[in-house]
Amino acid sequence: MPLDLPAASALALAFGKSFGVVFAVLLPILNPAATAPIFLGLTEGASAQTRATLALRIARNMVLLMTGAMLVGSYVLDVFGISLPIVRVGGGLIVAANAWRLLNAEHATSDSRQALAEGFTPEHARRQAFYPLTFPISCGPGSIAAAITLGVTLVDPSPAVALARFGGGWLGLAAVGVIMALVFRYATLLLRPLGETGTLVFLRLSAFILLCLGVQIVWDGVRELVLSLGV
Repeated sequence: MPLDLPAASALALAFGKSFGVVFAVLLPILNPAATAPIFLGLTEGASAQTRATLALRIARNMVLLMTGAMLVGSYVLDVFGISLPIVRVGGGLIVAANAWRLLNAEHATSDSRQALAEGFTPEHARRQAFYPLTFPISCGPGSIAAAITLGVTLVDPSPAVALARFGGGWLGLAAVGVIMALVFRYATLLLRPLGETGTLVFLRLSAFILLCLGVQIVWDGVRELVLSLGV
């Protein structure tokens, strides 16, 4: 039976609003432009084709991970008795550890770049595609917590409205994934105006900011745990 115009308009409004909210919330949190230098640093030695493949894999993994968080994230945490503050502490430690590794990485010479290129095989790239490139570098505990929160807000007693909301929300998430794939795919071109020295400096600054972000995530989790104790 076809929907009447008011019902169809309500569903279209729910779809469009959910698309806009998810896109507007997740894009600045995921921030692919800020993560692109980290992506280049962790894939040093990889060929352009390997990086292009990785960009697609990371974007796909991010969309799948965030979709799962939106749909069942809160239920999974309840099953294992894990709170969001614990997720923040664990994820923040991983982010900080990877940032520290980037900060202390030695600058590659032409000979070492050749060695890295020979060692960075497609199989090695596939192993890194999810950890650490997707989680927690491109999609960390903060974005997962945001996705879980968004998933709760998309629920509606009406199945039709809930379906429209989740459909719009998923499309907004997919749009962020497309942007992430494009930014990572063309990260070298985007940073080329900085030159080799400028790119190295930018990478170090990005790694330091990532380290601070990891510490901030850990601190937020610890603070929430302390507040939950009522002290």
